[in-house]
Amino acid sequence: MTNNRYWRLIPLLEASGRVQMAIDRWLLEQHHLGLHPPALRFYTWSPPAISLGYHQHRLPASWQQLAAAGVVDLVRRPTGGRGVLHQGDLTYMVVTSGLAGSRIQAYQEICEFLIQGWRSLGLELHYGSTGRGYIHNPNCFGTATGADLVLADNSKLIGSAQMRRGNTILQHGSIRLSPDATLFEQVFGEAAEPVKLPINQQGEALILTVVEALTVAARDCFGVEMVVQPFSGSEWQEILAQPELAIPSPNKVSENPALQNQDGRC
Repeated sequence: MTNNRYWRLIPLLEASGRVQMAIDRWLLEQHHLGLHPPALRFYTWSPPAISLGYHQHRLPASWQQLAAAGVVDLVRRPTGGRGVLHQGDLTYMVVTSGLAGSRIQAYQEICEFLIQGWRSLGLELHYGSTGRGYIHNPNCFGTATGADLVLADNSKLIGSAQMRRGNTILQHGSIRLSPDATLFEQVFGEAAEPVKLPINQQGEALILTVVEALTVAARDCFGVEMVVQPFSGSEWQEILAQPELAIPSPNKVSENPALQNQDGRC
């Protein structure tokens, strides 16, 4: 892990998927260039969106139809993995560097704060295991890998994905809180597994409780001081000036050799 004593904590932000992915990419590049400290942030998506893994080029035609109808946005992540419906979830993001060991060890070193944070809220999580149908399932939450965190009944609560620039890592993931069952079925053609949380809260109150617990856990797990700092006007200009990652038409394959170190765990 990086020797930086101070991490930047970016306040909770609700924005479109295009903006959220632009922020994550910008933070990764800035830290990789040595221009920005490690960072932690939490965010939500508005309007609802399906985020595609960087190498996920074959997607159900129904997703394009839902996007055309204005039901959801389609957004591409810079990380690998499967499709995630971002509605009623909370997304976390960590950008850091200097993690030793294998890729799965890096996942687990970062994910420790998620485990500790949810434990403080009364929920025990453990790692999943990849199912045989993982690569054929367009739904990130349809199966769990060794980088994902699941509940006692093996239902997936947190799906994470990662990418690297040298020794710099971006890891972000979706935390299921209160998914809309109707929208989930529209997107994936199956019923959503209910989320059973030991917290008697909903909506913004639930999100703020989870963010607070996970922020404290991150501070303790990484042994750092979190410095709250919103984006400045000039930073927003840089973030929004980045080109958006393209969304292909169904069954179209397009590879960009400049972005090839994405890990498909989600």
